[in-house]
Amino acid sequence: MKRLDEEIILEWFKREIHKPLVVRGAMQVGKSTLVRQFAKNNNINLHEINLEKNPQLDPVFKRQNINEIINEIEFITQKGKITTDQSILFLDEIQSIPSAIQSLRYFYEEMPELHVIAAGSLLEFTLAKHSFSMPVGRIEYLYLYPVTFFEYLNAGGEKPLLDILKNYKLDDYFPISAHEKLLNYQRNYILAGGMPEALQILVSENNLEKVFSIQSQILETYRDDFAKYASGNDLIRIQRIYDFIPAAIGEKIKYVNFDPHTKARELKKAYDLLVKAGLIIPAYHSDASGIPLNATKNEKIYKSFFLDIGLVNRSCGLEYISLDHLKSIKFINEGKLAEQFIAQHLLAIGRKNEKQHLFYWLREGRSSNAEVDFLIQKNSKIIPLEVKAGKTGTLKSIHQFIFQKGSDLAIRFDLNPPRLESVEVKIKQGKDFKRVRFKLLSLPLYMIEILPRLLSPLIT
Repeated sequence: MKRLDEEIILEWFKREIHKPLVVRGAMQVGKSTLVRQFAKNNNINLHEINLEKNPQLDPVFKRQNINEIINEIEFITQKGKITTDQSILFLDEIQSIPSAIQSLRYFYEEMPELHVIAAGSLLEFTLAKHSFSMPVGRIEYLYLYPVTFFEYLNAGGEKPLLDILKNYKLDDYFPISAHEKLLNYQRNYILAGGMPEALQILVSENNLEKVFSIQSQILETYRDDFAKYASGNDLIRIQRIYDFIPAAIGEKIKYVNFDPHTKARELKKAYDLLVKAGLIIPAYHSDASGIPLNATKNEKIYKSFFLDIGLVNRSCGLEYISLDHLKSIKFINEGKLAEQFIAQHLLAIGRKNEKQHLFYWLREGRSSNAEVDFLIQKNSKIIPLEVKAGKTGTLKSIHQFIFQKGSDLAIRFDLNPPRLESVEVKIKQGKDFKRVRFKLLSLPLYMIEILPRLLSPLIT
C-alpha cells in the first residue's frame, strides 16, 4: 500500500547533507514497511538491521565509533558496502539499544552525507527510563500515522474519486453519485480503520472477519509490549487506561474514572506515556484568545482519542458480522466515531516533521455548557470545527463561540454534500438576544484531507 509519506523521504534523500531521519509513530502503523517500499520503489540499496534481534551490537554502539558500527552492520546484512550515494542505513527497533539513539548525533557530525533512517516503537518508554534525550538539532523527524482515507482510496484503485476530490473547488457542482459512493467507502474505512495490515485485507479480500482478527492481534500486541517497559503497578495503570480510552473517546478526562483508588498523579504518568507512544491522542481546551492555540491551552482540561478508528471499534467489541449488515446498523457511539475520524486525520494532514496537537473549546457554566469539537488555526485565524455523525444537528456551541470570539467563519463536518452558506441567527445572552453572522463551510467527513486547500480562499 503506497503511502504519501514516500514523497517526504524522497525530498530528504536528495539533499547533499542529511540529518538522520527518525520515523516516529505507534507500533504497526507501517514505519518499517514505508522505508522498505521507498527503497524498493527508488532502486536504493537498503541496509536494514533490526536492533531488537541483534542485542550483541549494544557494546559496539556504546563505543560510539561510527566506522565500527558500519563495519558490523555490513557484515550482518551481507549487502555490500554502505555508500553515500544509493544506500540507506536503516536502524529498525532502535529503542532496543538506547546507545544507538545517541549514535545518531555522531552519524550526523562525522558522516553527514550518509543516509541514515531510524525507527522504533514505544520509543518514549525507553527515553523515560534513561538519563539522555534525543540528539536535538542533529536529527529530523517524520511522524507517521495510520493510513488515511485518501490512501485507502488510492489502494483500492479509485483514481476517479480521488481526482474529483483533489480538484474540487467550493463553487463546483459535486456529483451526487460520487458523494454516495464516497460515503460507502467512508463507512468501510470507519470499520476497518487505517492500520495498514487490516486495511490491506479489506482492499484485497473484502473480508471483515479477517480485518477484525488482525485488529484484535494488534491490540493484544500493544498490551503485551507494555511489559517490556513497565512492571508492577505502573504496568497495571498503563493497561487500565489503555483499555478505558477507546470507550470514552471525545470525553473530558477525569482520572477518577480510570481508578478511584489511585492518585491522579500516578495515573497521569501512565496516561502521558501512552500519549508519547502515540496510542492516545489528547485534545486540549484552548481559550482561543490568540494564536498560537498552544499558547492559551489549559493542560488540566482535555479529552482523548485513540490511535485508530478501527481499533476503537474492535476494542469496544464490534461483533463478527458481514460488512453489508454492518452498513445497515446505526452505531451507538456513531457521533464519537465521526469525531475520531476527524481527529486522526487532523494529525495526518499537519506538518510531518513536528508533532501535531489537537485543541477544542469548552465553556462550562452553571446553567449551560458549550463545547466546540475542535479548533484549528489557518494563518492568523482561529476557526471552530464541529463534527456531526448524520445529516442534521444544531450548532449552538458554534454560535456561542462565534459571538464570544468575534469569528466570522466556522466548519461543520457531516454526511451532506459540500456547501458554503451565510448564517444569521439570534442567540440568547442573559435577558437579551444577540445577532450572530458568519460563513459556514459544511463538508462531508471524507473531505477532511482537502480542508486546508478549501479554506485558503476564505481566509482574508
